[in-house]
Amino acid sequence: MTLTAFIIIGLTVLVCAFVQGATGMGFAMIAAPVVTLLDPTLIPVAILLLMIPLNGYIGFRERTAIDWRGVRWVSLGRFAGTFLGLWILFIVNLQQLSLLIGWSTVLAAAVALVAPAFDPNRTGLVVVGLITGITETSTGVGGPPLALAFQHKAAPVLRSTVALCFLVGEVISVVVLAVSGRFTLGTLLATAALLPFLAVGSWASRFVHHRLDGPLLRYIVLGFAVVSGVVVIIQAW
Repeated sequence: MTLTAFIIIGLTVLVCAFVQGATGMGFAMIAAPVVTLLDPTLIPVAILLLMIPLNGYIGFRERTAIDWRGVRWVSLGRFAGTFLGLWILFIVNLQQLSLLIGWSTVLAAAVALVAPAFDPNRTGLVVVGLITGITETSTGVGGPPLALAFQHKAAPVLRSTVALCFLVGEVISVVVLAVSGRFTLGTLLATAALLPFLAVGSWASRFVHHRLDGPLLRYIVLGFAVVSGVVVIIQAW
């Protein structure tokens, strides 16, 4: 990785950590396409490893607002989806993975933008977890399905519940990826070098998260995700 690429990825991580800390979503949707363009070998391991401390912090910060029912059923589906996502990683090459990231980001963000308000039942939450497990394990992007499920909840509920769902799922995915040999020393070193950017963005979000109800930044995040996904598709094609 060149120094320029590292700086761009680092600043992206900082901004994404701030956005996710403030709104409860956006980190992987923005970061994964950018990282894919600059160093696709970091996908999905670096994204998953960076999101573990980020979501741990967000979930703890607003722990009193967590929807534990949602976390339980999403996590159940998430566990099953992890293995399907791992299978996808083994059967696609980097170009195909880039296209998968681009299309999944664009389609998921588009659906999240137009979906009407609804309160998912137990089956719906399990399906959301299943889809999240597949997409996050294979591409690092798992936020859009969770955003769909909780986007109309109060901001503290959305941020804390999505964060805890992410955290549980990311730990599962990381363990499965490590056992399957997907970790490399270069990826681990690059991820460690990006942690200061993550810490600054997370820390900065604490000054604004309680002032935001999410809609404006939600639309900005999803719009940027669509643009980023299109760029990845064009680059990979």
